[in-house]
Amino acid sequence: VSYDVPAPGGRVRIRVYDVAGRLVSTLVDGERPAGRHGVTWSGQSQRGGPVASGVYFVKMTARNFGATRKIVLLK
Repeated sequence: VSYDVPAPGGRVRIRVYDVAGRLVSTLVDGERPAGRHGVTWSGQSQRGGPVASGVYFVKMTARNFGATRKIVLLK
């Protein structure tokens, strides 16, 4: 998952949710400097166990910005 943080940077949160809206994993939760960043989701839950193939949603929030994207996990 690639994302851009606008200047001057700030707190970023990127989370993965299942189709029922349940939190599956938190990929990023903290301060990030301005610029392009990336994070990889390995298909694991918060507890470290594997999740099933299917549709998931990645939600990013940062300052006054929020976006949600649909992804498909295939194993």
